[in-house]
Amino acid sequence: MAEQFTKGGQEAWYHDRGHWAGYFHTYDNFNIGSPNHKPHRVHIFLPRNYEYSHEHYPVIYMNDGDTAFFPGGEYHKSWNMAGILTRLYLGNQIRKVIVVAICPINRDYEYTHAPVWGSEWGGLEHYSNYVAESVKGFVDSNYRTIPDPYNSMVLGSSHGGLAAFYTATRHPNKFRCVAALSPSFWVGLDSTIDFSLLELSGSFLGSLEYSALLLEGSNTLKDPSLQPKIYLDWGLIREGGFHNSFIEERATARGREMRDLLIRDFGYRYNENLFVVEDGIGQHSEESWSGRMENVLRIFFSW
Repeated sequence: MAEQFTKGGQEAWYHDRGHWAGYFHTYDNFNIGSPNHKPHRVHIFLPRNYEYSHEHYPVIYMNDGDTAFFPGGEYHKSWNMAGILTRLYLGNQIRKVIVVAICPINRDYEYTHAPVWGSEWGGLEHYSNYVAESVKGFVDSNYRTIPDPYNSMVLGSSHGGLAAFYTATRHPNKFRCVAALSPSFWVGLDSTIDFSLLELSGSFLGSLEYSALLLEGSNTLKDPSLQPKIYLDWGLIREGGFHNSFIEERATARGREMRDLLIRDFGYRYNENLFVVEDGIGQHSEESWSGRMENVLRIFFSW
């Protein structure tokens, strides 16, 4: 059953898919912020007891919101976040959370800050500001959240993981929790020439240390009072096509480089404020990211 309503001046509809963990408020034309911010579809997944509890909740802001709960994206796949949360709640393994799943309009453009062959790029700064200021501002004003940055997480995979990392380092007053799964830290480095010319042996085309991603985020990363808690991962399967043989290989190489830089140059500490997982059976796919999500959520939201 779907019911329409208005909240904070935005039209939405309530729908309940029968998940033990909760139900949805979906904004099909979420139009907020500056005139330059195009309307997005946003799914907000609320804990089952939200309406009659008096609790306030941590919030996860999730990129690629079209695949978070429902089959979508290029391959019509889903992370099945509602099922993941149900299992964790039933096991009393994590606190209840609100998930804000933001569907992209032009994914390549919104989630990249540097050139990628054959794609539009350069909208990440604008998108990052939109999430941190407009979306988070609306959610904190209209839902019972715990709005401080230590209870506000930005999460994504692949280009969405790059966008999550970028957003957390640009907006430390909004987000101190970030999970970047198979992140595209290679964008702007390994993405500017024909991939067929690359040697897929771990060799680099430039240092991540001097990339725009780190140079622009260094003020946050070098300040212990601003550093976000960071989760990074990648898969080690290289068979099964371009997404594993190139994209996940680059995610692995650049992810390892990022791990080492965070420890060496910014004072990050394993299993304190930096968590890194190498998945031996992981691929560049929603199935793999979904399979690692329970661990991610336990790291950030355990009791």
